[in-house]
Amino acid sequence: MRIEKNFINNEFVGSSQNSLIEVYDPATEALIAQVPAASAEEATYAIDCATQAQKAWRKLTSIERGVHLQNLADALIEHKHEIGAALAEESGKSLEDATNETVYASEITRYHAEWARRIEGEIIPSDTPNENLLLQREPIGVVVALVPFNFPVYTLLRKLAPALITGNTMVIRPSNNTPCSAFAIAKAIKAAGIPKGVVNVVAMTHPTAELICTHPKVGMITLTGSVGAGRKVLEYSQVNIAKSSLELGGKTPAIVEPDADLEKAAEEIIGSKTSNCGQLCTAVERVYVHEDVYDRFVELLSKNMKNKPYGNRTQNPDFMGPLVNENARLNIHQMVERAMDDGAILEQGGFIPEEKGFFYPATLLTNCRQDMEIVQEEIFGPVLPVLKYKEIDEALALANDHQFGLASVIYTENYRTAMKVANEMEAGEVYINRTPSDPYQGYHAGWKRSGLGGDDGKHGMLEYTQTRLVVLKY
Repeated sequence: MRIEKNFINNEFVGSSQNSLIEVYDPATEALIAQVPAASAEEATYAIDCATQAQKAWRKLTSIERGVHLQNLADALIEHKHEIGAALAEESGKSLEDATNETVYASEITRYHAEWARRIEGEIIPSDTPNENLLLQREPIGVVVALVPFNFPVYTLLRKLAPALITGNTMVIRPSNNTPCSAFAIAKAIKAAGIPKGVVNVVAMTHPTAELICTHPKVGMITLTGSVGAGRKVLEYSQVNIAKSSLELGGKTPAIVEPDADLEKAAEEIIGSKTSNCGQLCTAVERVYVHEDVYDRFVELLSKNMKNKPYGNRTQNPDFMGPLVNENARLNIHQMVERAMDDGAILEQGGFIPEEKGFFYPATLLTNCRQDMEIVQEEIFGPVLPVLKYKEIDEALALANDHQFGLASVIYTENYRTAMKVANEMEAGEVYINRTPSDPYQGYHAGWKRSGLGGDDGKHGMLEYTQTRLVVLKY
């Protein structure tokens, strides 16, 4: 069992209190680590260190900050096996997937480093003679990042890299389910020579997280998490009018037209639904299939689900791994049972396995209705409800009749249909003839209850800035 320490001001430090966060391997249910829950004083010290460090960090040229990020990207590659091993053990991912997540995190770090010469302001014409208006982009200050459990390595760097390149410093609270990979990343941060206090990684309880989110020295809170967590952050941000960037729930609809490549669509949809055991905010969560191909497509979905067994991915990386914990599994199973009570037909899965580990089989439900909970609420697990439609306008109306608007999918070979959906879908992302993957040069932002602000690309980087207008009279 590993014993972790918090990372504050470039030092790994123990806690003055005896409160420990226990970390379990979700594939075996074994206790694998103990992490000190920071005290209020320790968390406040991390904020103070970040505040002090930001004064010097913001004064570096952006190209100097970019060099630091390039060094961090190199260090992540050098530490990828350690980070990957920690992530695999605490998340149930295969070692290959966990290591690849670290590589992908290094790539987004390098991507944002390359923005060093592109953080642009504007020169605006003035109404007054002999005067220029200069709109500058400036850092916000100290950013608190609340990182989720499902892709904790990638999401941490997805937030850290744009925050640092724009001149901010950061206090990171990793998920209590997957904190060990964050501390492995902290070793890479130290090895890369990032100055003291610029990045702090601190495990904590919810009350302590509230304390740092409402601290007057914090200028921004960035969260990837549930709608409930997003509401909490909005409450916290009101205290000091801190900026919030929230990537929240999703309920990705996939529309399958009769002219689609059905075998390709079925394979990719099941791949999306079972990747990381469905614990992905952009995973396909509901499928609308044209009535002309409905029966055939259900057969293909069922066939692909049968070919996706679950199990410990250290034994077979092709297995679908576990859910994060027992509560998640129980909540998902209860949703399936309620759907069946409401008339859904169980085609595959739908049971709690007897073996150790928080596994749940890939589950397919047909005869679903739009008003069912299983269609309206985010499942965040390997359960797929399927619905039938007659015309594309009906499918669009059903897809848009929802509280979420993060990602969406359409399978069709008709470009008119594709463009109609692209123009009328109420979601931040539309994927045509493929499932979501969040390209980091794009902009990952949700509509409706799926969030505020966004991540990735130029616009994700600019989330970490504020503007200053300089009125220059000459």
